[in-house]
Amino acid sequence: MLSAQIFGDPGKMKDYHYTGPVEHRFSPYTFNGGTVLAVAGEDFAIVASDTRLSEGYSIHSRDSPKCYKLTDTTVIGCSGFHGDCLTLTKIIDARLKMYKHSNNKTMTSGAIAAMLSTILYGRRFFPYYVYNIIGGLDEEGKGAVYSFDPVGSYQRDTYKAGGSASAMLQPLLDNQIGFKNMEGVQHVPLTQDKAVQLVRDVFISAAERDVYTGDALRICVITKEGINEQSIPLRKD
Repeated sequence: MLSAQIFGDPGKMKDYHYTGPVEHRFSPYTFNGGTVLAVAGEDFAIVASDTRLSEGYSIHSRDSPKCYKLTDTTVIGCSGFHGDCLTLTKIIDARLKMYKHSNNKTMTSGAIAAMLSTILYGRRFFPYYVYNIIGGLDEEGKGAVYSFDPVGSYQRDTYKAGGSASAMLQPLLDNQIGFKNMEGVQHVPLTQDKAVQLVRDVFISAAERDVYTGDALRICVITKEGINEQSIPLRKD
């Protein structure tokens, strides 16, 4: 360590210690918060997200939903790094248009999930910092949910939560929809109205505890008639 004396205030000297070179690191990623959730029913699927876009303790936008419509029967929810979310959804949209022009038909939800898996795996050495959940109807008209990790592994689920509040939402979904570790409980089919109300309740609870989730809730209900969107206010602080 080298030390030297430099002049500060008039007539005073202060010590300056040189501790060596300082390395400034650059990170290509940042976490912009947000929560996404998807639920599949017998003849419907729901994809929901909050609309807060933040970084650290700053809110960049209060109207930035994370649900993106892909087809008339498929919606994707993306959370993580917002820049990667936008890039990935643009790539998916371009691939869907290429498929439509080449085959004169729309890609199914299962095919979109398989395509997204290959896109993510192709970037496994520099992955998109995005947690994806696809919700839609399969070839038989039944609800389907596909959840992904950032490098392309995916599986079909009945319900899934992702994003900053996923650790709070997933156990509640396990209890209310999956009936996990519950004895003597009748497993009643999940209706569309009950699913929408459950999604509202879990997001209201998450907004009370997670600083990155809030402002408004965007719900996309997917049925054979199309996609119905609704917005519900959440906490704004």
